[in-house]
Amino acid sequence: MQWMGANSIAILPAAEEKVRSHDVNFPFRQDNNFWYLTGFNEPDAVMVLIPGRKQAEFILFNREKDPSQERWHGKRLGQDGAIEQLGADDAFPIDDIDDILPGLMEGRERIYFALGANSEFDQKVMEWRSELMTSPRKRTDSPGELIDIGHHLHDMRLIKSTAEVQRIRHAAKISAKAHKALMKACAPGKTEREMETELHYHFAKGGCRHPAYPSIIASGDNANILHYIENSDSMKDGELLLVDAGGEYEQYASDISRTIPVNGRYSDTQAELYDVVLKAQLAAIEKVKPGNHWDHIHDEAVRVLTKGLVELGILKGQVSDLVKRGVYRQFYMHKTGHWLGLDVHDVGDYHLHGEPRVLEPGMVLTVEPAVYIPRDMTRVEGHNIAKKWRGIGIRIEDDVLVTANGYDVLSKDVPKEREAIEKIMAGA
Repeated sequence: MQWMGANSIAILPAAEEKVRSHDVNFPFRQDNNFWYLTGFNEPDAVMVLIPGRKQAEFILFNREKDPSQERWHGKRLGQDGAIEQLGADDAFPIDDIDDILPGLMEGRERIYFALGANSEFDQKVMEWRSELMTSPRKRTDSPGELIDIGHHLHDMRLIKSTAEVQRIRHAAKISAKAHKALMKACAPGKTEREMETELHYHFAKGGCRHPAYPSIIASGDNANILHYIENSDSMKDGELLLVDAGGEYEQYASDISRTIPVNGRYSDTQAELYDVVLKAQLAAIEKVKPGNHWDHIHDEAVRVLTKGLVELGILKGQVSDLVKRGVYRQFYMHKTGHWLGLDVHDVGDYHLHGEPRVLEPGMVLTVEPAVYIPRDMTRVEGHNIAKKWRGIGIRIEDDVLVTANGYDVLSKDVPKEREAIEKIMAGA
């Protein structure tokens, strides 16, 4: 509201319930912007902010208490609960919004709302505004300017509070336990689906009822499909298993990737390539500190990866030239990370005014270099790729908080050194 300024109003709807099939809905998940501002986890609600209004600055429209409906579908907070538990200054039944909200908009110069996020709600805002402008008692200062609240709200979400960091840290700690349980359970002949089940059980057991995103459990050549989610194949002796999975705690995501040997021991070939990726990740994490920017992190990962691929004979040429020409993209086609928060790929600009965004304390991001060499990839830059490298995909990813003096790896409880992983898988 300080940012919005006087003579303005912000209107933001809750998420809608979505039909899965016939009369069965998908599990309800609140809109992240709405959750960020209210902490309210019911559908059929609208939040209103009116800076400087003496009667009420934070107003919530929500469902009324209804014992009959609550017996079937669960408890509702109601209007009194919205005031007592959410700190709303006032609350009204959602069914009364058409009668009340236009009056709240009257006299406001600017309307902030999530333009384009919900076309039906956009239309409602236009109707309320039109009602004011065509009313016989129309005021000369009826709302004129319509402003998308998303950009500035996303900038707020980019810098995490202590409470937000605590939730991401908790999600990462629970996810770390799940990853370690998977390592202990992994063995040739088991299926990717069994490993997925192991993960999700430990997510839920630790309070992360839902994964933050569809879990990737990719064995063998499946690891070279970046967003592989079938998780249906049997795991074979001698293969690697790439696991990209994280739990969600109170809507805050974790996002962790580890690549482990199905039989508990990395082969010499796997170990050589794994160490290149790990070295790149460790070097990239060292670039996470206030004053550095996204390109520092990605460029360092690319440099170390390219150098390692040259040393292994997978690429040939001068490292600087290979980097300049982007040859590494044939093995590493994505960026080295993304923002993390209420969304697993969280909101917030990566560039400002054409320049990479400078890191600030409170930002949380992932660092996830990788190398992918599909089984059918036989040549690059005119020379052959040795058969021993083909069919290997490796990604190592951690969740990293930018601190005042550097960084804090929130997912550090999951081992990533080869010896430590092998020790866990051996049952030690």
